[in-house]
Amino acid sequence: MEIKYLGHSCFLLTINGTRILFDPFISYNSLASQINKEEIRADYILLSHGHQDHTADAEYFAKKNNATVVAIFEICEWYKTKEIENVVPMNIGGKVKLPFGTVRMVTAIHSSVLPDGTYGGNPAGFVIETGEKTFYFAGDTALTYDMKIIAEQYQIDFAFLPIGGQLTMDLDDALLAANWIGTNRLIGMHYDTFPTIQIDHQAAIDTAQKAGKELTLIPIGETINI
Repeated sequence: MEIKYLGHSCFLLTINGTRILFDPFISYNSLASQINKEEIRADYILLSHGHQDHTADAEYFAKKNNATVVAIFEICEWYKTKEIENVVPMNIGGKVKLPFGTVRMVTAIHSSVLPDGTYGGNPAGFVIETGEKTFYFAGDTALTYDMKIIAEQYQIDFAFLPIGGQLTMDLDDALLAANWIGTNRLIGMHYDTFPTIQIDHQAAIDTAQKAGKELTLIPIGETINI
């Protein structure tokens, strides 16, 4: 499984030849200025909630690549008004089978409104089972006991967790979340983009190591394989 970090909470995963883009926010992210959107191809776009820093480029990629948007029902309905018909509407607890694996939508504790002020439904995370790995993409969330349900239902190989604090949980809460979901491998997201969520990278990695966790902070534009 190939994972490319495009900044903030945006990742491009390649799973068995299918390309899945999470929470695309490139155009307005100065830290991702080196990313060329024209070079990115996506088959599916998974959106955790409606805030602009997670949806800014979703319409662009959906139309450019004829990609399918997977999101909470209200967000999918909003994109249909923008002449995007390839949508998979979901809601919390729902599960769908897609070419790259099975996607379950799970609870996130946050807020959600679309860029024009339209109600964005409930924020969400995703648990994704593939033939290779099972992983959790938390979206923007606080620490919540609902994460313990994930460990009861799945064997999580790794998790994308927000670590910037103030707008989401911070690293300390993310490490506790990792315990609750039953994984020792974290990929950090939702940090550094704004002054209020800047972190000390090495200190974060050291803190995670002391807690018995492996925290990966992928440089923007770089790719890892898991």
